[in-house]
Amino acid sequence: MRFVTVTASLVVAALLAAPFGAARAQEAAAPQIPLDPQIVAAIANVSPARLRATDEKLVSFGTRSTFSEKAGPNRGIFAARDWLAGEFRKIAATSGGRMTVTYDSYVQEERARIPRPVEISSVIATLEGDEPVKKDGKRRVIVISSHLDSRNSDNDDGTADAPGADDNASAVSQALEAARVLAPLHLHATIVFAAFDSEEQGLLGSGHFAKKLKDAGVPVEANLNSDIIGSSTAHDGSKHPYEVRLFSEAYPADLDLRPATANAAFDGNAALRKLNTLGTENDSPSRELARFAKETGEAYVPAMKIAMVYRMDRFLRGGDQTSFAEQGFPAVRFVEPGENFDHQHQNVRTEKGIEYGDLVKYMDFDYLARVTQINVANVAALAAAPARPANVKVLAKDLGYDATLTWTASPNAVSYEIVRRRSQDQSWTAATNVGNATTGTVPFSKDDYLFAVRAIDAQGHRSVATFPEVQRT
Repeated sequence: MRFVTVTASLVVAALLAAPFGAARAQEAAAPQIPLDPQIVAAIANVSPARLRATDEKLVSFGTRSTFSEKAGPNRGIFAARDWLAGEFRKIAATSGGRMTVTYDSYVQEERARIPRPVEISSVIATLEGDEPVKKDGKRRVIVISSHLDSRNSDNDDGTADAPGADDNASAVSQALEAARVLAPLHLHATIVFAAFDSEEQGLLGSGHFAKKLKDAGVPVEANLNSDIIGSSTAHDGSKHPYEVRLFSEAYPADLDLRPATANAAFDGNAALRKLNTLGTENDSPSRELARFAKETGEAYVPAMKIAMVYRMDRFLRGGDQTSFAEQGFPAVRFVEPGENFDHQHQNVRTEKGIEYGDLVKYMDFDYLARVTQINVANVAALAAAPARPANVKVLAKDLGYDATLTWTASPNAVSYEIVRRRSQDQSWTAATNVGNATTGTVPFSKDDYLFAVRAIDAQGHRSVATFPEVQRT
């Protein structure tokens, strides 16, 4: 398969593909990624008109409140759920039998923000990859998620209108469109397209599903969650049609801070020293996923700029990516750059000349299409690439002026890159291809630079980078 380069500089691209012997020449260039023609074609098929049609249809159900589950065949969350599942099933017919559509349902008893028992039911469409399953019968999974439910000013109100055009029919429309353009592709990893119920009541639908994946031992390599991605106009009237924010957490929920010896008591100060020694506060798996998403998204959709925000989410707000992060899965969230709170969680009304409500009229479907293209590119690139390298270590047994890293080989990888950056840099700024090896040395001090390793397949797909642990012996 022939790839096209990200930039016009074929010289830079050639240097990045050079063998380890050319390492010193390579280091002057920032990493480049090739563009996969089938992914380029898929993002070109993203349609603003289809996104609008889906968004308007979801709004037409009046409300998608979790508590509107018994509103009838044409109104409420279950009516919207059934219509959406039907649309996914139409897409499944184009997948050659590789896509299935199910509901992930359970009854949630009374608790905070749940005043009565209610059935929570999410729509899950799964497109199987062609990567050989592991010995445990599992295949890598990429989840692109959204939430189907909406709300108005009263969190418990399942009767009054809650159109939810932007929060979050925008991202549900994206998930459906992503499934439509990706279903014909044959990719290695399995892709899950999810529209979760009851996000507004505390991430209940995603929490149930993410825990089920964790309990089943499913290797979720990435969760790309989108929530409120349909408007390019901020609260102050300013326009941001070519920007999107990307949130990611610093420390994963499964971070191991136990002492080195099994019987030693936990020492909080020692754990803090370990973190400070490693310098991992900006290199969690979710943060590496964010770097991958920024690099890939901006390469395939160069008109867009992705602003990485070093937080799990906005203050006083949250999203379904948190459910995946809490299970130890790498997870990020896309959200528009300038939210207008008058158009979120509001009863539809006009007061003192201000119109409140989450209405279609405030959407920008060309903008939503560009954000959808970013996510399609990322999901496809993740699913096409090898798994990220495991057991990555930076050797620190002796003092030295260079850095040596080791790792475990990834299936389908034909070479590996050691990427590096200064600690103040946001993204990886250089890469050294060390060939088909499980160890590599670069002539840069491990004291001055941060390093990671990513796998590359024969077509040039690159995995998410894996940040190393320190090996002292």
